[in-house]
Amino acid sequence: MALLYTTIQSPLGLIGLASGEKGLLRIRVSLANESEFPEYLETRYRQIPSKRSRAFSDLQDQFELYFKGRLSHFVCRPDFGPATPFQRLVWRQLTTIPYGETRSYRWLARAVGKPAAYRAAGNANGKNPLPIVVPCHRVIRENGQLGGYTRGTHIKQFLLDLEHNRHGAA
Repeated sequence: MALLYTTIQSPLGLIGLASGEKGLLRIRVSLANESEFPEYLETRYRQIPSKRSRAFSDLQDQFELYFKGRLSHFVCRPDFGPATPFQRLVWRQLTTIPYGETRSYRWLARAVGKPAAYRAAGNANGKNPLPIVVPCHRVIRENGQLGGYTRGTHIKQFLLDLEHNRHGAA
């Protein structure tokens, strides 16, 4: 499998994008530096990734539009790689949450047909390999609190504010 990557600048700092032959494999938000991402990829996928910025030009354009509040849905081919059937169900369900809206972990569990598994749904949500594109940030606690976010709740809050402000202005 060819493992390609690039990094892009964003309001959240450096973001890493990686793809394989089947599609987009991994997004890492708020990287400390350029070398962190290929090192992570090599450890995770046990192969040396190749930097190919041009391979991601369409996705880079989509991220730019998203952060300007002019894109509400990403178009790309996701490759979730190794995952459980339950994780895949959860990640697919995340893509149904409308831009600018939120849902609860309990809603997510019910939506995938496992109403008692809201903690498991939350854990699967936290392991989403394609944050922002697969909008795990749109899932919050039933009481309105943010809950967790893998790279920090400040990022989750930023994304929710970005979408809410743009959605409210539309």
